[in-house]
Amino acid sequence: MDENKRIKKKLLRITWPIFIESLLLSTLGTVDTFMVSRYSDSAVAAVGVSNQIINMINLFFVVITSGTSILVAQYIGANRDGKRNNDIIQLCGVSIGFNALIGLVLSLVLACFGIGFLKLLNTSSDILYLANDYLKYVGGFIFIQALSMTITAILRPHGLVKICMYVTLFVNVINAFLNYVLIFGKFGAPELGVVGSALGTTISKFVGLCILCVVVYREILKGYSIKLLWPLPIKHLKNVMSIGIPSAGENMSYSLAQLVLMSFINSISVETVTTRSYVINIVNFAVLFSAALAQGNGIIVGRLVGERKNTPALNFGMYSIKIGILLSTGMAGLFAIFGHPLMRVFTDNQEIIKLGAIVIAIDVILEVGRATNIVGIGALKAVGDVRFPVYIGVFSMWTIAVGLGYILSIKCGFGLIGIWIGLTCDECFRAILVIYRWKNRKWEGKAYV
Repeated sequence: MDENKRIKKKLLRITWPIFIESLLLSTLGTVDTFMVSRYSDSAVAAVGVSNQIINMINLFFVVITSGTSILVAQYIGANRDGKRNNDIIQLCGVSIGFNALIGLVLSLVLACFGIGFLKLLNTSSDILYLANDYLKYVGGFIFIQALSMTITAILRPHGLVKICMYVTLFVNVINAFLNYVLIFGKFGAPELGVVGSALGTTISKFVGLCILCVVVYREILKGYSIKLLWPLPIKHLKNVMSIGIPSAGENMSYSLAQLVLMSFINSISVETVTTRSYVINIVNFAVLFSAALAQGNGIIVGRLVGERKNTPALNFGMYSIKIGILLSTGMAGLFAIFGHPLMRVFTDNQEIIKLGAIVIAIDVILEVGRATNIVGIGALKAVGDVRFPVYIGVFSMWTIAVGLGYILSIKCGFGLIGIWIGLTCDECFRAILVIYRWKNRKWEGKAYV
């Protein structure tokens, strides 16, 4: 019992800084949307479409970051005699280098071919070039995000979650200030609108990356020779990829499905695109609870499995899922109650406000399934069961979220409401399968360390 209480306290100690950090990251996007909304609704739609592509590209980095985080946690759990230190350093070095390379390549792709991706999404000509401006300045420097995500994935399993939180807070302050100056042309700066928002986001993230580089060197890598990375530790890269590719596969499937749904939304109207952008910025705050819990739970479950404590890992995973559902659904319920006032924060367009409030109400049910999936799938990945989420994800997302979403939104004419009903059915169906998988212990024996 004392051990159980100690682990729950550890979850709180790890999770609350991750939650604050996630809240700050979400706030960064919301601040962008809020300030751009003061500029124009079309600008908001442009940023929303561009961010769909950027979010999709970010999933390439998840291949490395998810595998790195899981392996570092398992190595720490198994590192009772201190003999695993070189393994941890080699793992960190190869992860940073590989993601930096991927990030640079994808930065060039987005900078050169961004407008082609936007056209593939049926982006309206009214917002096409605005969206491309944003994509060029944020996507063209996406290697910054690649490195930041990798370093954060290294710091968190080491318990350095508060440092990540403080860095994100600092980035938020810089971003808000630069947005104000560059979007609206304050203090003698030119009025840049969407481009100003993009520049503010990119510059602030670069400052954050510089701080994270200093921290990871001083706290983890200092004192170790670069010779540890030669010859190239292929075994670590293989392990990272064997975890990361299936882990990212589930996220990739989700993001691709979202891109297809976005093309449906784009074909309806610019107002529908704008409504979705506002709704996403609101409901994302409900997701933060389960997302933070998933990361904290994953670190602890990974350590428990590294210590060969499978039953405590099982019980702790179920406890985290229940807490995630309670917190995320409770927050979504509050958003549903205050749906109209929340939408009025962003716009005074009555059609957008009415539609957004209905979608936010539907989202309450969606969050039950989504919280279960975020925490439960995170736990499965932490113990090495990385393929099962991909199998159920690909099937459910494309048959239910996309298939049913298309029928309800386009064929039946329910628009954004139909899309959200399809998403809700998808999340709840997968949640049932995830709970069954976790409780029947099919994941045992899949740990990498």
